[in-house]
Amino acid sequence: MRKAYVPGEVRLPGRGTATNPPNRFERLRYEADVEDAPAIPDAEAPALRTEFFRDATRKILATNESPDIPFDVSLNPYRGCEHGCAYCYARPTHEYLGFSAGLDFESKILVKEDAPDRLRTELSRKGWRPQTVALSGVTDPYQPVERRLGITRRCLEVFLEFRNPVGLITKGDLVVRDADLLAALAGFGAASVSVSIATLDETLARALEPRAPTPRARLAAVEALSAAGVPCGVYTAPAVPGLNDHEIPAILAVARAAGARWAGFVPLRLPGAVAELFVDWLDRHAPLRKEKVLGRIRDVRGGRLNDPDFGSRMRGEGAIAEQIGDLFRVAARRAGLAERAPALSAASFRVPSGPQLLLFP
Repeated sequence: MRKAYVPGEVRLPGRGTATNPPNRFERLRYEADVEDAPAIPDAEAPALRTEFFRDATRKILATNESPDIPFDVSLNPYRGCEHGCAYCYARPTHEYLGFSAGLDFESKILVKEDAPDRLRTELSRKGWRPQTVALSGVTDPYQPVERRLGITRRCLEVFLEFRNPVGLITKGDLVVRDADLLAALAGFGAASVSVSIATLDETLARALEPRAPTPRARLAAVEALSAAGVPCGVYTAPAVPGLNDHEIPAILAVARAAGARWAGFVPLRLPGAVAELFVDWLDRHAPLRKEKVLGRIRDVRGGRLNDPDFGSRMRGEGAIAEQIGDLFRVAARRAGLAERAPALSAASFRVPSGPQLLLFP
């Protein structure tokens, strides 16, 4: 039976959320008047068009001192992410730009067009200490617009010019396009790729990660990169207790068969507005599982939906967190996967002099 439109239940095709929660830094907010909203069977709003803006950021490399994160320096060619993953921990970063962590995050994308030039300048500085740069660590470097703009590829060309190590994190199968550059860097021990796969269930993936490549496409990317000589691993992230955590053994098994060498996992994190957005996602896509999932998240997060503390925020605490961790470790051991990516080498780093040709080893 079709149901009448209810404010807040409207669906947006290809979007991970249907709302724009208030920006925590803004004093004013806009609320639509929905009192006279008509009854619309299975209400589905018109598709929301993605907008792109130039990002005027002057510093291209970001640093962090978090004890939870395995890299100190990262590069993000884009801010905001078209993939629209409902659970994305990076959503609150859009609030620093005056946007919402909701629909704005996935439909208003800032583009760092001059990222390759700024990267070249950074790596040429006398004060630069050759080290692994994570690409990207916040938003995906291979979201759909990268196919047209090629900013990530041009950054990889710069990394190859300098032979500076780069660790790539993505759920985009477009990474295979750049197998030539990554394989060349891997020849110096200076490249690795980690592919995020949260579920093998195509229906669940389409709801959770509406504009990301399918799990099957990501596994194909692991296989193609591995065949090209690029070290690859997978992250079963996020592990959502009561929703997809049971899939960890199956994901690791098929990832190993595709050529993955290592694996990792991170329990679901719901910082800031992401908690509200994910609860709304459960209402719309998994109402019968909602209370079970939220109850288990609270068990993992000390009675809250999010734990911001260093250390525990990346692994969770309590019996359910331990069960998920044990499940992962046993599955990784059984699949023959290491539990961390190999260290990359900066031994071949050099500062090019004059125009460079890409020399492939």
